[in-house]
Amino acid sequence: MPGATEYIIVGAVLFALGAVGFLTRRNLIVMFLSTEVMFQGVVLNVVAFARFHHNLEGQAFALFLLVIAAVEAGLALGMIMLLYRRKRTLDADVWSMMRG
Repeated sequence: MPGATEYIIVGAVLFALGAVGFLTRRNLIVMFLSTEVMFQGVVLNVVAFARFHHNLEGQAFALFLLVIAAVEAGLALGMIMLLYRRKRTLDADVWSMMRG
């Protein structure tokens, strides 16, 4: 059975891969998926620390974080669809130059 250290390392790797994906890609869908990977790395670390300390509070917090991730996914995908309908592109650079 793997210890808490292995889970924390996997969570940190997931977070790092998500951060690299978010910072290097310009497509809104890929950026959104990268934030979800970072979020799952955080959830994995929360569960690992809860298991390490032998309490259920961290697991309850992780469940709360997963619910927030599901709501955020629905809102973000809706916003991405709206942005695509307006400009017919998902390039983040096009949207960063948008003015009021």
